[in-house]
Amino acid sequence: MHRRRFVASLVSAIVLPRVAAAQQKPMPVVGWLSPMSAAAQGANRVGETGKFPAGSVVGAFHDGLSKTGYVEGQNVAIEYRWAEGHFDRLPALAGDLVARKVDVIVTVAGNRSALAAKTATSTIPIVFTSVVNPVESGFVVSLARPEGNLTGFTGDPNPLEPKRFELLSELVPNAAVFGLVVRFVGPDTQRLIRDLEEAAGAKGVKLQILKAGNESEIDAAFVSFAELHVGALVVESNPFFTERRDQVVALAARYAVPAIYHLRTFVDAGGLVSYGTPTQDWYRGAGTYVGRILAGAKPADLPVQQPTRFELVVNLATAKALGLTVPPSILARADEVIE
Repeated sequence: MHRRRFVASLVSAIVLPRVAAAQQKPMPVVGWLSPMSAAAQGANRVGETGKFPAGSVVGAFHDGLSKTGYVEGQNVAIEYRWAEGHFDRLPALAGDLVARKVDVIVTVAGNRSALAAKTATSTIPIVFTSVVNPVESGFVVSLARPEGNLTGFTGDPNPLEPKRFELLSELVPNAAVFGLVVRFVGPDTQRLIRDLEEAAGAKGVKLQILKAGNESEIDAAFVSFAELHVGALVVESNPFFTERRDQVVALAARYAVPAIYHLRTFVDAGGLVSYGTPTQDWYRGAGTYVGRILAGAKPADLPVQQPTRFELVVNLATAKALGLTVPPSILARADEVIE
């Protein structure tokens, strides 16, 4: 009897931990799909504390995720996929995340990444950020009731372009020719162009529009703007330019053209002025949504959220280098002034 009890105990000691391990729920995995590079989105931890860089959208996402009790490496894993500015890589990267059987996919920086994920899966929950016109684009049925497997945060940049134009014309009142640089002309870009042409017509100034779809075309666009005597420039809200912000800001400085951007990261890099939704708001919210989905919520029950906050950031050092005096009216409205 003693021997039988010993054998039974030995079997239990061996089998039960294996059964418990088999029954233990594996750590959930989140897929991160971005058309940009890790460096552009501040995904590299810095310093002894291992924190993300200040203003990092990846850090903001982690903040939101932690508010729901999830911390990377402790109770959730994140698979990052970066297209490095090559949008044609997004479908394959999305397919890779689906094959990895991630629990949720976060799509970053607009419609192209969201479309790649949507095409790759109709079952894995998808949380998108900064998608333009999500209803018209076919991502959700409505903002309040998304249905399907997608939800997230929309930020239609086009209505803000006329506002950026107004701010720039106030900042550079003597400019007779304004420029607009876009990556390509599509339905949303045509709307943007129409809005700015109307704004330019109301001001009695010319608007020169140039396309730049790669690095060399960005260089060529600034050469053309100089030849066209463009006195102020609006840069399209597009992740393509965000990925290449250092190049764009450097060219604006070289050709001494005042430019306005949609993200403060351009101003942090030395750009003159930005006006738009703080991207950290989107990503912090996306982190919260992902945490809620991991806890059992369905995308269909999480309404698509629209921006409620906008920030104006001005770089006084850049203004001085350009020989500009920032009007008190703009300084009074600025959420932050970099000196």
